[in-house]
Amino acid sequence: GALTGMTMTFRLCYLLAASIFILLIPGLSEGGKLLVVPMDGSHWLSMKQLLVLKLMDRGHEVVVLIPEISWQMGKGQSYTVKTYPVDYTLEDLDKFFAEYLSVHLSNQPFPMNVLTLYNVSKRTFGLFLNQCKNIFRSTEIMQYLNQSDFDALLTDPIALCGATLANYLSLPFVFFMRGFPCSLHYDAPQCPSPLSYVPRLFTFNSDNMTFFQRVENALIALLELVYCDAFYEEGLKLSSEILQRDVSLLDLLNGASIWLLRYDFVFEYVRPVMPNMVFIGGVNCAPGKPLPKVCSFSSNHTFSKEIPRVESLLLFLLSLILGSAKSVNLLWLYFHNIRFPRWQSMLFLFVDHGET
Repeated sequence: GALTGMTMTFRLCYLLAASIFILLIPGLSEGGKLLVVPMDGSHWLSMKQLLVLKLMDRGHEVVVLIPEISWQMGKGQSYTVKTYPVDYTLEDLDKFFAEYLSVHLSNQPFPMNVLTLYNVSKRTFGLFLNQCKNIFRSTEIMQYLNQSDFDALLTDPIALCGATLANYLSLPFVFFMRGFPCSLHYDAPQCPSPLSYVPRLFTFNSDNMTFFQRVENALIALLELVYCDAFYEEGLKLSSEILQRDVSLLDLLNGASIWLLRYDFVFEYVRPVMPNMVFIGGVNCAPGKPLPKVCSFSSNHTFSKEIPRVESLLLFLLSLILGSAKSVNLLWLYFHNIRFPRWQSMLFLFVDHGET
């Protein structure tokens, strides 16, 4: 018995000494070195505020690879910036995206609207593809990237450049994005996607489809294969040339370690996903303020007579929350994609908001 007690005391002392030793040598826990390949505009602003700056605060070294000419991507105060040359001016960039915006705002009949949108989107992709070519043409940049011993790569993969560069450098990579056309952000991670239950993009179908809607869903899925193959054709040629092997879209994208997706299932139909897909919808919203314990009701409100009883109740409860404002003139909700379950009578209040 005494021997057993001495053994237990020795083990406890050993564990205590080991714990103190680990706490006294924080130098063994070093930060990583991350290469960031962003896209310009709101893509970069979201990535910068939500990931890059926070990783810097936690002791990681971050290197951001950007073009010499851009809108929002400039010198950073805390992270390292490496620039590569491009063959356009800032005025060219402004004209290019002015055209892109005007096409999205134009009102054209079908199918002219689809064809026009496809053409301008493909020209936009060509711009980003030329940026990617300039990275690999720059001897100085490629020498720096090969000698820097990065631990991982973070990128918005819509232009394929970040994924190509990660495969070239043999780095694990993380995607930070809203989504791909043709549902590639579901196909690449090999998510189950039965056409009878998962609506394709732009079909405006729900996950409860009729027979003819399922046929339509299947036909659009076939057309997406042709669309995306043509859209990314030049990008895949560049990736195959750089990686010295034939690659497909799925080959290039399915190696992502983590998918950070800037949406959630508030405005999307629920579907099966892979464990490495992290949904971060609402991350760009301002931090919410706590609700007051007592909500005052605003007498200035408007309800539609066409809204059913349950939806009217939700609008009424929502007006209570918004009652702290001076007035609530109009409350408008889109209920065509909302499904109320059988336990709706038990629901006291549910208010949600999605933001990319």
